[in-house]
Amino acid sequence: MNDIQDRWKNLDVWNLADALARQVYQATKHFPRDELYGITSQLRRAALSVPTNIVEGYSRNGDRELARFLDIALGSLAEVKYLLHFSKGLGYISDSEYSVLSTASSEVGAKLWQFYTKVKQK
Repeated sequence: MNDIQDRWKNLDVWNLADALARQVYQATKHFPRDELYGITSQLRRAALSVPTNIVEGYSRNGDRELARFLDIALGSLAEVKYLLHFSKGLGYISDSEYSVLSTASSEVGAKLWQFYTKVKQK
């Protein structure tokens, strides 16, 4: 791919979402082994869905398509937030880990919502 096709790498929202996905992957390494195909997999897929939907939408033609993928990313982020809350309730992540991940997901959410509304207004 050339630089024009990879222009999504310059988006602040994508960089934040990518960092959050990496943080989620690190945090879930310590989840119980019997959750590998349960909450671990679900949380990782949802977290990875946020930056990948930004990439896919940004790589499409037109704001309408971009908005559709950003909407999907917002839904995936909501899923991440709930699954983090659920994981904390089960004791899979500590209060401090939850705080860091929750703050990061809120930051992604604010930027993603701002980007989504800007695209929808075009």
